[in-house]
Amino acid sequence: MSFHMHLRAVPDSEVKDDHSGLTEFMPAAWERHEEEYQAGLAESIDKDFAMVHEFYGTASGRPEAGDGLWELPVFGGRVVRHPSEEQPPFALLCPTGVARAAAFLDGLPFDAFWDRAGTAFRAPFSAWDEADVRNVFFEHHSGLLTFYVKAAARGDAVIKAFWY
Repeated sequence: MSFHMHLRAVPDSEVKDDHSGLTEFMPAAWERHEEEYQAGLAESIDKDFAMVHEFYGTASGRPEAGDGLWELPVFGGRVVRHPSEEQPPFALLCPTGVARAAAFLDGLPFDAFWDRAGTAFRAPFSAWDEADVRNVFFEHHSGLLTFYVKAAARGDAVIKAFWY
């Protein structure tokens, strides 16, 4: 089974603000994902997106981190649910939230995030070489950082789809 998070930067004025509009827009965007990825308009994370969310939370000292910035890159935004809740929701992150997510991701070098996450975060991955695990999270972080910095510079909103 495949599951992934799909992020798509969109000018705020073009955001479809209801589930049916997002249901039309995001699958069409997914069909153009590689092209939109190359243009800096899209990003995705296969399978690991919940762990990336946990990584940022642990690295920021959650639950003590009351600003909630660590929540923005992955699950942050206003949730738009299907009317019958039979389909996964979308999340919409406004341009201000996108700028805050970019600042959070750019606020520390990756190694500082990795060090702050600590051994408790890395314990479930102890069967794997730490350098390999670190590289997986580094790649996810680098992709999110590049995506959010570009989206923030354009003043875009971000639509998030979770495909299962």
